[in-house]
Amino acid sequence: MADDGGGAKRRRGAPDRVVALTDGVFAIVITILVLELGVPPDLPERPLREAIEQTGPELTAWVISFLLVGMYWVWHRDMFVQVRAVNRDVVWLNLLLLLPISLIPFAASVLNEYPREAIALRLYGLVLTAVALLRFAVYAYLMRHPVLLWQTASPRQRRIGGLLALAPIVVYVAASLVASVAPDPSLVLYLAMPGLYFALITVLRRHPATRTEADDFS
Repeated sequence: MADDGGGAKRRRGAPDRVVALTDGVFAIVITILVLELGVPPDLPERPLREAIEQTGPELTAWVISFLLVGMYWVWHRDMFVQVRAVNRDVVWLNLLLLLPISLIPFAASVLNEYPREAIALRLYGLVLTAVALLRFAVYAYLMRHPVLLWQTASPRQRRIGGLLALAPIVVYVAASLVASVAPDPSLVLYLAMPGLYFALITVLRRHPATRTEADDFS
């Protein structure tokens, strides 16, 4: 492995521990999301339909958050399959990425309690925007340091990866902007984000000009 100066070679290591920690955090986040689900009180004394309707916001927040956490875990898996070694910068950038990811259960809990309140919807969008920005920061750093990768990405592949990292921000910002006047459409935008993301990947994988480069994303 070539040295990039300043003893950087000695400060690199295998990405296994970074991936293991990240997988553990994702697993804990998903577990916390599940633990937030609760059985409505006085269930035997109430009609089942009423009880289910009461849990609607809670289930909605859980489904949205589960799909979004899953989306970011899939991206992290796809990205670190390409990583041969990590340095100090990658370790810290990855830790910073885990910070807003760890806040998703908190934001989901607020959204569950106040599903039609603009502040709850905007808090949720703020956390997700921070995740997307730090995801882009990790990706951009790795693309600028190909010595850390098994194979150098082509310029088109880097552009596609950057687009996929930043595209969700458009949806999060739109959901935050309409939160005060249209809370239900705001919630729908968050719910639709994973579907829109995978639809974009599908389009890129089917287009002849981007098919080869987009195969690395799932």
